[in-house]
Amino acid sequence: MKRRVVVTGLGVITALGQDVEEFWSAIVNGRSGVSLITAFDTTDFDVKIGCEVKDFDPSAFIDKKSLRRMDRFVQFAVVASLKALQDSGIAINEENASRVGVSLGSGIGGMRTMEEQFKISHEKGPRRVSPFFIPMIIANMGAGQVSIYTGARGPNFSTVTACASSAHAIGEAFRAIQYGDADVMIAGGSEAAITPISYAGFTSAGTLAKRNDEPEKASRPFDAGREGFVMGEGAGIIILEELEKARARGARIYGEIVGYGLSGDAYHITAPHPEGMGGYEAMKNTLNDAGLKPEEIDYINAHGTSTIPNDKIETMAIKRLFGDHAYKLAVSSTKSMIGHLLGAAGGVEAIITVLALKNGIIPPTINYETPDPDCDLDYVPNKARKQECRYALSNSFGFGGHNACLAFARFDE
Repeated sequence: MKRRVVVTGLGVITALGQDVEEFWSAIVNGRSGVSLITAFDTTDFDVKIGCEVKDFDPSAFIDKKSLRRMDRFVQFAVVASLKALQDSGIAINEENASRVGVSLGSGIGGMRTMEEQFKISHEKGPRRVSPFFIPMIIANMGAGQVSIYTGARGPNFSTVTACASSAHAIGEAFRAIQYGDADVMIAGGSEAAITPISYAGFTSAGTLAKRNDEPEKASRPFDAGREGFVMGEGAGIIILEELEKARARGARIYGEIVGYGLSGDAYHITAPHPEGMGGYEAMKNTLNDAGLKPEEIDYINAHGTSTIPNDKIETMAIKRLFGDHAYKLAVSSTKSMIGHLLGAAGGVEAIITVLALKNGIIPPTINYETPDPDCDLDYVPNKARKQECRYALSNSFGFGGHNACLAFARFDE
């Protein structure tokens, strides 16, 4: 029999806050984290906006020597993980270390370090490249450093599936506990891709919003005026724990993870399947895994990127799976406020989904002004809604046709 898995700790680093309470308040109040970029000179760039994490000071968690050997995405991962562990009240020691694992995702890894070290190599020669270059850029180092900093010696791995990375990481961590490979998993993801070459690449691909004169209105999922996503950065980490272990130690339980589904589009390197087959299959597989009927779902935290194809096709997939119930669902995209955190998106959005169930508040899709005939569901426009929900889904879809979906339940003793 599969073991039940609950969420007992949360840690978040985003443009809207580095504390869960502060972050959740901003989400509920529909605040935008989009602003003009300060990380680099955007003079020659068509896109000058993003959801930057500002005033990030990891020195309270990581010593200065180690910081110099960590890319920003790893710093985010370590700090958010330590905060989540602290929130959970779990102390890792010799007795339990081998039963605590780490599962983190990152879509890109150490992009900032890559750019900095390439510049050094080009200007000063290859012998000046840092000996820590490789371990700073590889995407698995978030999970590796979190293990080192926490002492967790259980299952340790990293997922790299573009924008579905941290949702996959959480799903696989869920299964590791279900099947007895671990009792506790530190799960989620981190990303720090607000860099010149990332912006150059995504802009060339035509995927970023260019509303530089109105940054806070740039991310507008499901709205007829949407033109692209806004880049975000940060980390979202949750502590997953086997239910009886959590009960035995008197843990605070935020919610329960009850299902996980995944699929591939087998269609295109960047575009979603035109009929939404990948998203449909991922959600269907999640419901099957959770033993839930479509009509039992109350809320979907959508992938909702604010790109023209994604929002239309995700809507199509929801209607295909849920039928008439699709029009009774609340569907919102919190990327309207925090931007698209790429490989970290699923981790942060899992936190939002759990808090929505726990607090009986559905977060809004802000900047929803002009309805799109192709997007005709209830997107909780502009204002949060007080509504008790029993079950919710969180969708994450990535370049390459990678799709993941997580099902959460309100936890009732």
